[in-house]
Amino acid sequence: MSLNFGRAQLAIPGPSVIPDRVQAAMHRPSPNIYEGELIDLTETLYPDLKTVGRTTGDVAIYIANGHGAWEAALRNVLVPGDKVLVLCTGRFARNWGLMGDSFGLEAEFLEFGMQGDVDPNQLEDVLRADSSGSIKAVLTVQTDTASSVINDIAALRQAITNAGHDALFMVDCIASLGCDRFEMDDWGVDIMVTGSQKGLMTPAGLAFVYFNDKGAEARGRAKPGQYWDWVPRTRGEIFYQKFAGTAPTHHLYALREALDILVHEEGVEAAWARHKTIAHAVWDAIDAWGTSGVMRHNIADRTKRSFAVSAISTPGDEASKLRHWCESEAGVTLGISLGFAEPGQPEWDRHFRIGHMGHQNVLMTMGVLGAVDTALKAQDIAHGDGALAAAASTLARHPV
Repeated sequence: MSLNFGRAQLAIPGPSVIPDRVQAAMHRPSPNIYEGELIDLTETLYPDLKTVGRTTGDVAIYIANGHGAWEAALRNVLVPGDKVLVLCTGRFARNWGLMGDSFGLEAEFLEFGMQGDVDPNQLEDVLRADSSGSIKAVLTVQTDTASSVINDIAALRQAITNAGHDALFMVDCIASLGCDRFEMDDWGVDIMVTGSQKGLMTPAGLAFVYFNDKGAEARGRAKPGQYWDWVPRTRGEIFYQKFAGTAPTHHLYALREALDILVHEEGVEAAWARHKTIAHAVWDAIDAWGTSGVMRHNIADRTKRSFAVSAISTPGDEASKLRHWCESEAGVTLGISLGFAEPGQPEWDRHFRIGHMGHQNVLMTMGVLGAVDTALKAQDIAHGDGALAAAASTLARHPV
């Protein structure tokens, strides 16, 4: 006799909740892909995508997930044998570097673990030691969804500059774009990659690669192949070339609606502020539960946490108990753990994540936190009191 007979909510760190308007925009017949409405609509997407990325550079759209964005970025500016320096904070930067390894790049990994952010001083030291300029690109993530850490992208750019190094600076914003402040041009990022399914509130299936003039110049030495080549996608005169074939028709309609919400109705900076307040509300609840209980933040320092996702640890199997009860009884799906390899016990037992990215408001936030609070009581898991009151107080002070 479950309580779970209302609307379910996804609270994983991507895919995020899709607004009803965005879903409705897709419910239409297939359009003409050679002329007319779809072509006109697609042209309106590029300026708004650049507004979200805070750049005057170019952006190419791919039918792909985030891994496709990784590959497209690497193949357009690098060639087999090139060396890349990968700054690892959690799981996803490492995977980006391993992808490069798979087609002939030489990846060097600078590790900062599951609880740390990238140290700009270490980056600068490594680049200063590379007097021959063998490192062609520096790869990192802004937000790692496995650890929930956020890296200081402006400080990393400054470290590259201080070292006098000419490496391309390539940043994965798949989890952070539209959620955490990101300034591509002002922070000196050469190439940025992202996907549609998180802060952009669109179903999974679109990938985006942003690049500046330095990135465009680097394209001249690479041979990305027909599909990954960003030149026809950004310079091609024929619409068909922009997608190396048939366009992702219904995703484009969805993206148009999502960008209307994010760029033209809320505004990018207001979205950043909303994500900050909601994140602080979630953190305050977790802090309250942890005062007399088993929960703790994976990233202890608030200034080093992403506003898009919270990674949480428990000492035993409490994380699994919470997730299972929330999904089966409350209709709330929490995120599983990624990247915490622990001998003798499944990592999902001891770690979970709450996604608070994209289409989120007070009702949705308090609903998720209320479900977790109820699960703690239902499963007789030790926890402190006052979590919901703490979260509500923070939301009431918006912006924090």
